[in-house]
Amino acid sequence: MEQHSHGAGIPLQIRSERPKSTKVADFAPITIRDEQWRYLPVERLKGLDADDLSEYLGDLQFDGATAITTEWIGSDHPLFGAAGTPEDRTSAAAWESTDAAYLITVPAGPGEQAVLTVNSDDLTPSALHIVIESKLHAKGTVVIDHRGNGILAENIEILVGDESDLTVISIQDWNAGSVHTSAQFAKLGRNAHLKHVVVSFGGDTVRVTPSIYFAGPGASVDLFGVYFADANQHLEHRPFVDHSQPNCKSRVTYKGALQGDKAHTVWVGDVLIRKEAEGTDTYELNRNLLLTDGARADSVPNLEIETGQIEGAGHASASGRFDDEHLFYLQARGINELEARRLVVKGFLNEIVQQIGIESIEDRLNKSIEDELKRSVK
Repeated sequence: MEQHSHGAGIPLQIRSERPKSTKVADFAPITIRDEQWRYLPVERLKGLDADDLSEYLGDLQFDGATAITTEWIGSDHPLFGAAGTPEDRTSAAAWESTDAAYLITVPAGPGEQAVLTVNSDDLTPSALHIVIESKLHAKGTVVIDHRGNGILAENIEILVGDESDLTVISIQDWNAGSVHTSAQFAKLGRNAHLKHVVVSFGGDTVRVTPSIYFAGPGASVDLFGVYFADANQHLEHRPFVDHSQPNCKSRVTYKGALQGDKAHTVWVGDVLIRKEAEGTDTYELNRNLLLTDGARADSVPNLEIETGQIEGAGHASASGRFDDEHLFYLQARGINELEARRLVVKGFLNEIVQQIGIESIEDRLNKSIEDELKRSVK
C-alpha cells in the first residue's frame, strides 16, 4: 500500500495571492513543478492543456420542473463570469474557447429538482461553460450528470441569491478513457445557503476544483464529496472556501475509497479567512479508505487565518485500511468477514451519497459501489 501523504515538500503558497485570469496566455505551461499540478502528470490531460479547445458539441439533456428554466447566453451576458475567475490553465483555456454558456435559473418558490445530463461521445478536447442562478428566496436542486466518453474542460458558475437555498450536485460517471477538469465557482449572497455535492466514480482522470466566495454576511455552505478510484485511475478534488464576509459558516466533508495498482486520489482543501470575516465558523474533513495494495491517497488540508475574531476553524484528514473495531462488531453479530467488509465500505461512503436526496440517483450510485466492491472485497 502506498503511504498516505499530508503534502510534505509542497512549496509554501498563500492562496490569497494565487493569480487569476480568463486568458490562457497568462498561465505558464503545466508542469509538476507547479503546486496546482504536482500530483497530475500533464500527459494524463490528453490535450486539455492546449491554448485552444473545441466547443462542446455533445448532448445536453435537461429534465426537471418546468419552473426551472434554461437558455443559452453569450459571453457578453452579465452573468457570464459573475461567480469567479479561472485560477489555472485548463479553466482559462475553457473560458476563452467558449462563446456561450448554458444558463439554468431556479426561481423563487418551493423546492424544485432538475437534472442536466452531459452525455458525450467525442474524444476531441473540448470546452463547456454552465451558469446556475438561484433567485431571491429560491429553493431548488440542480444535478449535473457527466456520462459517456469525453475529454472535457469545464467551467461551472453558481450564483446563490440572497436568502436562497440551493443544492448543486456534480456527478462524474464517465466511461474509461475519459478526462475531465471542472472548475466550479460559487458566490453566495446574504443569508444564502449552498449544499454542493461532488461524486467522482468514472473516467481515467478527473479533477474538480470547487471555489466558494461569500458576497454577503450570514451565508453558509456545506461541501460534500465522495469518490471511488480503481487501478490506474486519478481522481483529484481541490475545494477552496474564501471567507471574506462576517458571520459565515462552511463545512467541508470528502470521503473516498481506493483499490487496485496505481489507483490515485488527491484531496487538497484550502480555507482562507480574511481579516474582515469576523465570526467565521469553518471545518474541513477528508477520509480515505484504501482497500488494496498499490493505491495512493494524498490529502492536504490548508487553513489561512487573517483574524482572531472567529467562532472556530479546524481540519482533519486520514487514510487507512478497514476499521478493525467495526469489523469485529459486525462479525460478533454473526456477519461473515466478507459481508462485514462490504458493509463497512458502504456505510463509509453512504454518508455522502445520502446527501444527494434524489432516490433514483442514490440507488444508481449505491449500485456502482456494490459493483466496485465485488471486484475488491473478496
